Amino acid sequence: MDNCIFCKIVAKQIPATVLYEDDDLLAFKDINPAAPVHFLIIPKKHLSSLADAKPEDAVLLGKMLELAPKLAAEHGCAYVEDANGNKSGGFKTVVNTGPNGGQVVYHLHMHVLGGAKL
Repeated sequence: MDNCIFCKIVAKQIPATVLYEDDDLLAFKDINPAAPVHFLIIPKKHLSSLADAKPEDAVLLGKMLELAPKLAAEHGCAYVEDANGNKSGGFKTVVNTGPNGGQVVYHLHMHVLGGAKL
């Protein structure tokens, strides 16, 4: 997509602070963070929104969800439950879809936020 800012980040035409990259996904810091830890996970494949995902995208969506807790933990936001059942840490994931869902950039992306009680 020629005018998609996230496609331009994937193509390295626009700089970003990259936290993770593989053949399918890119994770980078949000430029307007809403929490001490705030990054985005995007598919390199352009999907305009979650509503546009097809059954063949299920593995890609699963990879996004699997990556979120790993990167959150690497950035100090691990969810932990000790042997006594005490819970601590954690993070929030958000996927905005469509104008009423708060989507601003029309390239599927997952926000991961943490570092404070949200």
